[in-house]
Amino acid sequence: MKIVTIIARILLGLIFVVFGLNGFLHFLLPKGEMPPLAMQFLTAIGPTGYMSTIFALQILGGLLVLAGLVPLGLTILCPIIVNILLFHTFLAPSGALPAIVTTLLALFLVCRYWANFAGLFRTGA
Repeated sequence: MKIVTIIARILLGLIFVVFGLNGFLHFLLPKGEMPPLAMQFLTAIGPTGYMSTIFALQILGGLLVLAGLVPLGLTILCPIIVNILLFHTFLAPSGALPAIVTTLLALFLVCRYWANFAGLFRTGA
C-alpha cells in the first residue's frame, strides 16, 4: 500500500504543479470549445486576479505533496479540488473525468493520512 500511496502522491502533485504552471505559461493547448456558461464564468473572474492566486496555490500545494508534506499540501489543494469538481459538474461536464480522477487521488491520500485530519472531526476541548 505504501507504493500506491507514493504513486498517488506523485500523480496528484504533478497534476497540480503542471496545471498551475500552465495557468501562467500557457504551454498546454485547450481541447475543443468551452461551453458558453463556463466561458462567461472564466471571463468574469479572469481580470480580477482570482485565477492567478488559484494557479499559485496549485503550484504550492502540488510541490508540498511532492515534497512529502502531504497533509499541508492537501489542506491547500482540497478546496481547489472541490471548486474544480463543481466547475466541471455545473459548467463544463465534458472535462469531468480528470476532475473525478483528481478527486479520487486526493480522497485516497486523505484516507492514508487520516491521522493528520482526524482532530478536525473530534468534538470537545
